[in-house]
Amino acid sequence: MGIATLALAFASAPPSLAQKNHPEEHPQKKQQQQAHHAGEWLRQHKNLPPEQQRKALENDPQFRNLPPQRQQQLRNQLQRFNSAPPEKQQQMLNRMETWEHLTPQQKQQARELHEQMQSLPADRRQAVRNAVQTLRAMPPDARQRQIDSDAYKKQFSPQERNMLNNASKLPLAPAEPNEEPPEE
Repeated sequence: MGIATLALAFASAPPSLAQKNHPEEHPQKKQQQQAHHAGEWLRQHKNLPPEQQRKALENDPQFRNLPPQRQQQLRNQLQRFNSAPPEKQQQMLNRMETWEHLTPQQKQQARELHEQMQSLPADRRQAVRNAVQTLRAMPPDARQRQIDSDAYKKQFSPQERNMLNNASKLPLAPAEPNEEPPEE
């Protein structure tokens, strides 16, 4: 589930540590876990030294009930989180919170957009990311005008403009100051 998507560049971070809602889990457990906000675990433990965070993660009952592969993914995500500068960590937490508030349909749309994004050559993927940054700073009605503008029609292929159009219909988090494009 560790997916960074084009739409998540607008809205959120990849599902991560505190988003423990996996299809293989028991439905009752899933409901209990959905009561927690995304990033809650990280917010509660972010000021601990990395070794104490790792121990807290290892002792978490929900973590221990996950398959070993998912546990390793979460350990890796925690390590990446800790290696990020504080402003990037806050951005990740904010995006997790936004991700949590997407509907299941919106999350599926985000995943599909991610797959489409991955099919683009690196230079086009970067151009679309840059457009995402620009669109995020605009009110929703201005986004559509920009996507339909002659400038965007010249700069982006119909497929790329369709991706921008679909992504712009998802709830967008405001752009962070001096934000870099999301990593994959």
